[in-house]
Amino acid sequence: MRLMARAWLIDGRGLASKVKNVGAPAAQQIKDCGAKRQCPNCHYCINNNDVSQEWPGLPVGVKFDPSDVELVEHLEARCGIGNSEQHKFIDEFIPTLDVNEGICYTHPGNLPGAKKDGSSIHFFYRTTNAYATGKRKRRKIHDENNLMKEHVRWHKTGKTKVVMENGVQKGCKKVMVLYQTSKKGSKQEKTNWVMHQYHLGTDEDEKEGEYVVSKIFYQQQKQSVKANDSRANEEASVGANQTEPTTPKTVTPNPPRAGETPSYDDIVDGSLPSSPYQEVEVAKEPGQPSDAKIKLRTCRFAVWISRDYL
Repeated sequence: MRLMARAWLIDGRGLASKVKNVGAPAAQQIKDCGAKRQCPNCHYCINNNDVSQEWPGLPVGVKFDPSDVELVEHLEARCGIGNSEQHKFIDEFIPTLDVNEGICYTHPGNLPGAKKDGSSIHFFYRTTNAYATGKRKRRKIHDENNLMKEHVRWHKTGKTKVVMENGVQKGCKKVMVLYQTSKKGSKQEKTNWVMHQYHLGTDEDEKEGEYVVSKIFYQQQKQSVKANDSRANEEASVGANQTEPTTPKTVTPNPPRAGETPSYDDIVDGSLPSSPYQEVEVAKEPGQPSDAKIKLRTCRFAVWISRDYL
C-alpha cells in the first residue's frame, strides 16, 4: 500500500498551542497552520502552495500532563534557580498570572482554558498574604465581574506532601478544594473544583511574593460510584418490600380411640388461634350417646373425625 507524502508548514509556537488545545472539539480547533516561509535576506513570503494549509489535528490522547516532579522543575526554571532555563514554549502551557490576587482573581471556571471535562490547566503566579499582619495566605476569590452574591474560597485538604527526586526534596504540594456559600453565615458547600499548588523549598508553607505553580481541574464524579449507589438503593428497596412467611401453630389433638367419645378437653388450649372460628357439628348416629354431638373450634385447618371412632 503506497502512502502519499504530505507536508505541513507550522512553527513551534503554533504546534505548542495546538497540543494544548488538542482536547477541544474539532469545530473549535484552529485549522490554519499559522506559519509562512520567508526569504532569509529580504523576508519576502515564499509561495506555500506546495504544502497543506489545513492542520489535521493531533491523535486523541496527546496532552500536556506533567508529573509533580516535572511541574516543580518548570517552577525552578521560572524562578531561575540553578542552571535551569525556561522552555521557549512554556508560556503556551503554563501562562503567568500577573495580578495581585494571583489565582484568586476570579472563579476557576473563568480562568483561561478551564473546562469541566476532566482536563487540567496550569498557571504560574505569586502568592500574597490575606492580611497586612500574619502569614495567612489569600484564599478568597475576588471577582469584581461576578454578579452572584456568593462567597467562594479555596480550602486546603489533607497534609502538605513533599515532592522528592532521587531522594532529595525539591518542593511541596498542597491540595485545595473550592467551597462556596450562598450567603454570609450559611453552611459552606463543597464544589468539584480542585487545585494542586506547588512551591519550592522544604518549608511547609510558601513565602509571600514567591512564585508557585498550580494545576486546576474539575473533578468528575466516577460512574462506578453512581452505579454502586443506585444498585444499593435498589436492593434496599426490594428488601424492604419482602417479608418472610410465618408458620402458623399446627398442634393437632390426638385422635379419639375406638369406643371413646372425644371431649372438648382433648384440644389443647391455645394450640389453635382463638379467632376467627367456626363450629363444626358432628351428627349423632343411632345407638350413640347423647354427648356425641361435639363442637370443635377450627381455624384455617379442618378437623376431620372418622365415623369409625364415633
